[in-house]
Amino acid sequence: MNPAENSCSSIWMIGDLQGCCIPLQSLLAHPDIAADHDARLWFTGDLINRGPDSLGTLRTVMALGDRARVVLGNHDLHLLAVAAGIRKPGKSDTLNDILNAPDAHELLDWLRHRPLAHYEQGHLMVHAGVLPAWSLEKTLALAAEAEAALRGPDWKNALKHMYGNEPAYWDETLQGHDRRRVIINALTRIRMCTSQGHMEFTHKGAPDDDGDLLPWFDVPGRAMQGTTVAFGHWSTLGLLLRPDAVCLDTGCVWGRQLTALRLHDRKLVQIACHQYQEPGRH
Repeated sequence: MNPAENSCSSIWMIGDLQGCCIPLQSLLAHPDIAADHDARLWFTGDLINRGPDSLGTLRTVMALGDRARVVLGNHDLHLLAVAAGIRKPGKSDTLNDILNAPDAHELLDWLRHRPLAHYEQGHLMVHAGVLPAWSLEKTLALAAEAEAALRGPDWKNALKHMYGNEPAYWDETLQGHDRRRVIINALTRIRMCTSQGHMEFTHKGAPDDDGDLLPWFDVPGRAMQGTTVAFGHWSTLGLLLRPDAVCLDTGCVWGRQLTALRLHDRKLVQIACHQYQEPGRH
């Protein structure tokens, strides 16, 4: 039986890798995970960038085949935009090994076809978060809209219009590029919101009590009930284990840990990491 189709197999949810291949290999070799032969591995996005081996990390995850479930993160989308000539590499990017690989086209094509959201066994995995107005069904439907654009023949044009902070809130009347921009920003970039559910993108530190801003998962009246949202993206928040929200970005690339959490019993495995980037550079 394909392990991806075995509902009895364990699921390990794994935080942001960001090109840190050695910690990933150590995590996969950890006795609790290595002994779980049929386990499926969920990755919260940002497989690549900032760490020393983006190519090796991407290939390691791809080699897992159907065992792996990956959602796209903002760094993954950035790689696609750089490859398409839409964005210039940043000073702290570590993407050249992928861009210069002989099989770069196949690697990028695989990445482009990853989803923005994955739901199973009462858990929704996204890279960053979900807008308060979205139910589970709405989130999956909107993610599918954006995925179709990224996977289609006009994907470069979709990426070209992806960047920007506006609109900052959900409106059912949104169409075209504005609609997809809100969807992608929520699923791959959100951290803090106003109490009205408007996205705010300048706050990158840990949550605080100043002003009108709240973590997206603490906005009152969220439409998604009874579903645990597992996400990464927020290394300054770090490990968060709540019934309704699980953050797994524990700052591997910043010299902290790479974290895996088993879905059914919340068993935790963490691997110590070297620091590859200067703190504060997100």
